[in-house]
Amino acid sequence: MTALIDIILPVFLVIGAGYLAAWRGLLPENAIDGLMGFTQTIAIPCLLFSAMWKLDLGANFSAPLLISFYTGASAGFLAGLLGARLLFGRDWQDSVAIGFACLFSNSLLLGLPITERAYGTDALAGNYAIIAMHSPFCYALGITAMEIARAQGTGLRRLPVTVARAMFRNGLVIGIIIGVAFNLGSVSLPNPVVQALEMVTRTALPAALFALGGILFRYRPEGDLRTVLYVCAISLGLHPAITWGLGSAFGLSTDSLRSGVVTAAMAPGVNAYVFANMYGRAKRVAATAVLLATGLCIVSSWVWLHLLP
Repeated sequence: MTALIDIILPVFLVIGAGYLAAWRGLLPENAIDGLMGFTQTIAIPCLLFSAMWKLDLGANFSAPLLISFYTGASAGFLAGLLGARLLFGRDWQDSVAIGFACLFSNSLLLGLPITERAYGTDALAGNYAIIAMHSPFCYALGITAMEIARAQGTGLRRLPVTVARAMFRNGLVIGIIIGVAFNLGSVSLPNPVVQALEMVTRTALPAALFALGGILFRYRPEGDLRTVLYVCAISLGLHPAITWGLGSAFGLSTDSLRSGVVTAAMAPGVNAYVFANMYGRAKRVAATAVLLATGLCIVSSWVWLHLLP
């Protein structure tokens, strides 16, 4: 219970404050969108740049950790895709969007602050290693599957261009790439620039959590409840269970196991809805799953923290 109150609840109170501000009209929709835009295009890319720039790449990019996490993520995508098609009778394009909701855990806005509050800043190296690959991996898999479903055997020659264009328009990916380049090149920055960067990065997670609450207010729980509960079960249960099993089999260090399982146990991120909206497929399922799973994550993350060493 202490973990629930001291570690998890503060994160969700910030989300709840954003939800309340949107509900009571204290901030209009364009203000919430502007705040989320600031975090997604400036503050969080700066945070990821800084983390990648300072990270010991050789020590922290652990293949067993990444294999454990992304095998679980891929299994979640496949389970969501096939479940939507075979259990709920959705067409292939809807099924890809539902699979993407099972794939894209909220590694940044939930996984990072909960891991930090539970285990401290020094325990975040594994989180950053996962986050560095998260958007590129998930979007590459999701876009590839969706374009195959849409093409139906034709027009696949442009698939690599479509995937690459989506990758390099993503601010988070750009921040990671520049940070890694600075790291490998041992590039230094003047102290005033570093101080300014730290000022921006300190705003990233609180502002993003608040904006997330405001955006979640727009997603009314409606319809497709069985499909939504299926997405929640995969995101909050199957993915972290596979990550835990593989991580234990690989003998991951305690910090790496914690980072992998906590990140895997997070609810689908808002990108699940962004992806569904981008293709106009299963938008109601994605939106409702993001909202419901984020609420359920209060309890499920407490359970996983309780089970972890």
